[in-house]
Amino acid sequence: MQPLTFTGSTTVITGAANGMGAAVARLLAAQGAHLALLDHDADALAAVAEDLANTTVTTHVVDLRDDDAVFAATAEIAAAHGQVNALITCAGSSMLGSLDQLTMEEMRWLVDVNLWGTVSITKALLPVLRAAPAAHITHLASVYALAAPAGRIPYALSKFAVRGFSESLRHELEDTTVTVGAVYPAGVRTGIILHGRYAAAIDPAVAARAAAAQAQMYHTDPADAAARIVRATQRRRARTMIGREARLIDLLVRASPTGYWAAMRRPLRAAIDTTTPAS
Repeated sequence: MQPLTFTGSTTVITGAANGMGAAVARLLAAQGAHLALLDHDADALAAVAEDLANTTVTTHVVDLRDDDAVFAATAEIAAAHGQVNALITCAGSSMLGSLDQLTMEEMRWLVDVNLWGTVSITKALLPVLRAAPAAHITHLASVYALAAPAGRIPYALSKFAVRGFSESLRHELEDTTVTVGAVYPAGVRTGIILHGRYAAAIDPAVAARAAAAQAQMYHTDPADAAARIVRATQRRRARTMIGREARLIDLLVRASPTGYWAAMRRPLRAAIDTTTPAS
């Protein structure tokens, strides 16, 4: 399979205002790629775009839960850039809480952001990607699309679904010029868990303690993760693990599909405790 060439070609990035999305944008800009950046945070998105010198950049402020807005933004991208060779979906959020603590509305919100936002931009952009001689879609999944921990039901639900969507779409497109892959990061220091949401039923101090415990387990620098994402997109890989923990969890789940939680429970104990009162 012929690798993609980023120089002079256009890549669309969602969640580009912060975290891995912003890191991917900076790395691609340094390689001479043209960029279409999407995020709901207009100010942060503009700040990222201002830092990207010597490349063509368009910004599109859009809530990925709004299908009409997503399709309108895609039309703007096609008009501004013409050919698009890659889509990298980095937009997403987190949610702390047990099933007893979470409301249906809270869980639906996260699934709308993490799953349906990914599906919407992919469906909207697919005709544009098909028009390119070669194109690749990279969906950001998670290590929690490989193993589902307690206390993260809506996040694991959404990321397992992103994994299924990516694999099914890859099979649908196997006889086309568009390839599809998913990336499975573990522990990237983006601040997503610290700035994510938690169930309203949880004491804020307890939620902050759990989030801080989870954040302490994150070891991968966003720039390193971005380099892996860019390389996976360029090489059009179907499956990419990021971080030692991701590779270990992948092996653990393969070895013990129904028993892996026994090995994961203790390291995650503090990060999933959203009931013990804060001292």
